[in-house]
Amino acid sequence: MAKHTRLYLLRHGQVEGFGNKRYNGQADVALTPLGQEQSQALGERLADRPLAAVYTSDLSRCAYAARCLAAPQGLQPIPLAEMRELHIGEWEGRTWQELQEIYPEQWRARLKDLVNYRVPGGESLAEMATRVRPALEEIISRHRGEEIALVGHGGVNRVILLDAIGAPLTRMFAIEQDYACLNILDYFVDGNTVVKLLNG
Repeated sequence: MAKHTRLYLLRHGQVEGFGNKRYNGQADVALTPLGQEQSQALGERLADRPLAAVYTSDLSRCAYAARCLAAPQGLQPIPLAEMRELHIGEWEGRTWQELQEIYPEQWRARLKDLVNYRVPGGESLAEMATRVRPALEEIISRHRGEEIALVGHGGVNRVILLDAIGAPLTRMFAIEQDYACLNILDYFVDGNTVVKLLNG
């Protein structure tokens, strides 16, 4: 029987506009100089791990870190659109303060139903989870007994972590995901998952 699959789940580094809480969603925002340094440090942190593959959201803020991880391993990152951040539609790029002023009713509606509310032009959290889960399952099944890395976003990573501990999506913000954080998860063939490190 194959041993467990170890997943190093990382978040991209600091992005431009970080000082004001905003929904970047699938907008391709750039990393700050610090964000680039954080990404490079992630590559150094995992340089001694025998990674079989490095997967990443295809947005540039994740792809940069994926390249930093893959280069020491002699690998090429594998981009996956399924691992993009929540598509927040008309709200993309706007700060939380702006949204509360411009869309007060919609803001309150989303707070009341975080999982199912869909911003016009975007997707709901439940819909994001529906695209992330099968992509992750395929990755894990493809790499039984190996160590792999995935660079994702705050929202995507939280879905993966909540599923790992059997918590509902309503607990989305009970888990922190700092810029350039590292999570370690072990996936066993019997279906069990163990979170070894959270937001490290």
